[in-house]
Amino acid sequence: MDDNHVTQRQKVIKAGTISFDGSGIDCLVRNMSVGGANLEVESQIGIPSSFELVISVEHSNHHCHVVWRKGRRIGVAFH
Repeated sequence: MDDNHVTQRQKVIKAGTISFDGSGIDCLVRNMSVGGANLEVESQIGIPSSFELVISVEHSNHHCHVVWRKGRRIGVAFH
């Protein structure tokens, strides 16, 4: 199995918001670990290389930076 993650990612489906400069873009958190997450978005246009990921159901807020982008998916690492 090819696994480049330091910590095991858990498959989840949670609504999230990519928040930056007073704006918010809806996303779907597809999997998550202590160190990062895989996000699905409608479009990557306008999404900066670092932002806050807000997951309302968990009342959590993570400062993220983008590690990779592919299609509608964005891989982020938490600071």
